[in-house]
Amino acid sequence: MQLIWIFLGGGLGSVCRYLITKLVGVDQVFPFATLSANFLASFMLGLLFGMSGNDILSERQKLFFMTGFCGGFSTFSTFSLENFNLLDAGNFLSFGLNVLLSVVICLCGIWLGYRISA
Repeated sequence: MQLIWIFLGGGLGSVCRYLITKLVGVDQVFPFATLSANFLASFMLGLLFGMSGNDILSERQKLFFMTGFCGGFSTFSTFSLENFNLLDAGNFLSFGLNVLLSVVICLCGIWLGYRISA
């Protein structure tokens, strides 16, 4: 039954990731949609992590939201491919900026979500 909750959450997260791309759009100069999805997933995971420490979430909810939804919504594999493409195209400034901003902004999202919910 645990795998079903992860599967359902992951499917919903993947659909939301697709909708972020449609909303923000695909930019060849800088991957704003991926950065947005990674921040939102990190922020949400921080909130959920804080809530799980306070016994607010059941195990089923943790599987659905934390493992499933956030796992399906976050896009680290896409992040890696986009960075490879930026490097391959010689876009070194965009590559460096994307790596730096993604790490810093997503860590801030985890911290902020955790601080709000803890």
